[in-house]
Amino acid sequence: MNALHSGDDVLIIGAGIGGLVLALELHDAGIPCRVYEAVPEIRPLGVGINILPHASRVLCQLGLESELARVAVTTRESVFYNRFGQLIYREPSGRFAGYDYPQFSVHRGDLQQVLLQAVRERLGPDAVVLDHRCTGVTQDDRSAQVRFRSSSTGAELPTVAASAVVACDGIHSAIRAQLHPDEGLPRYSGINMWRGTTVARPILTGASMIRAGWLDRGKMVIYPIRDNVDGQGNQLINWVAEIETPRQVERDWGRQGRLEDFFDAFADWHFDWLDVPALLRGTEQVLEYPMVDQDPLDRWTFGRVTLLGDAAHPMVPRGSNGAGQAIVDARVLRRSLSTIGDPQAALQAYADQRLPATAQVVRTNRSTPPDVIIREVWERTKDQPFDRIEDVISQAELEAISRRYKEIAGFSPEVLRTGD
Repeated sequence: MNALHSGDDVLIIGAGIGGLVLALELHDAGIPCRVYEAVPEIRPLGVGINILPHASRVLCQLGLESELARVAVTTRESVFYNRFGQLIYREPSGRFAGYDYPQFSVHRGDLQQVLLQAVRERLGPDAVVLDHRCTGVTQDDRSAQVRFRSSSTGAELPTVAASAVVACDGIHSAIRAQLHPDEGLPRYSGINMWRGTTVARPILTGASMIRAGWLDRGKMVIYPIRDNVDGQGNQLINWVAEIETPRQVERDWGRQGRLEDFFDAFADWHFDWLDVPALLRGTEQVLEYPMVDQDPLDRWTFGRVTLLGDAAHPMVPRGSNGAGQAIVDARVLRRSLSTIGDPQAALQAYADQRLPATAQVVRTNRSTPPDVIIREVWERTKDQPFDRIEDVISQAELEAISRRYKEIAGFSPEVLRTGD
């Protein structure tokens, strides 16, 4: 029996990954909801993301595994190299590492389209309302009322009331800004990122997530996100270049970048397993984005209104974990709304569980994300080639670094086996 009374509903602001997964979770629990999205048309934008086992568990339990496997690459391994192309550490991923659930590398737009199709099929074609940009929210003892404006015309739209409102409207969340008006600017990490995709032959296993180099001279993250895109076995390869720099650009996922601004850092990365300059030159479009986050908030829930995903806990993308944490948020919020009779108490219980957990992930991504493995080798070798990795760092130390992040982020095998 559902905790929310018949006729009560949840209004979800934003049809990104977190908002759409929440809609599927609530529908699965029998809780009426509707999603309101700012853009007039949802198009498959963005580049690659990884869905780690704690998040893929949620998606698989929602019945989406076959569709995800169709559009994504099922990741086999994570590998770490120095900037000379020398292997530092290799570990299996997802089911190849003994998890009950896979790890997926996927185009963000492909994942969003899978979720959107599932929402429309299960909740109905009107479950996602487009061209409704949230401009603010008020509330009283009976409901929360959300104000909207048309993104296409600028006209004010009718106010919508609901028993609970969940802001899934991302890093530029209007509701977060209303709830925390004095928060201040994003925190710049000192690292700038350039991202793109290239059609190329499979690299290593054809399902490897690669991290190479270090931030002072240039670091790369490379992994495939679509298989056999041309009928000739080529993949769509996602790459991210990261370099320490005082340069800080505006936080805009669609900002156009220039290859010449960072190419020289990787111009000599010719390895027997990958020609990085050729990979970069094969890119049609480069996007530029600063590696930024926000300090964890002290509060997400205000009465009938709460935050989820990037609106709640924007984090630097160094743990392949931003989308995953939003997906886990949705599962926890579903449980709270399903088991607690008062919507306000349910939203608070959700925040009480997820806020401290995600705050720890935000801070860990700043200091000791998985790529600290290559930082450790960079420091010990003073950025020089090595003869044997065992002379630099032991396998046990490498495994311990990887295990610590999995435990904090919530996807160690032990946590997933014992969790509900």
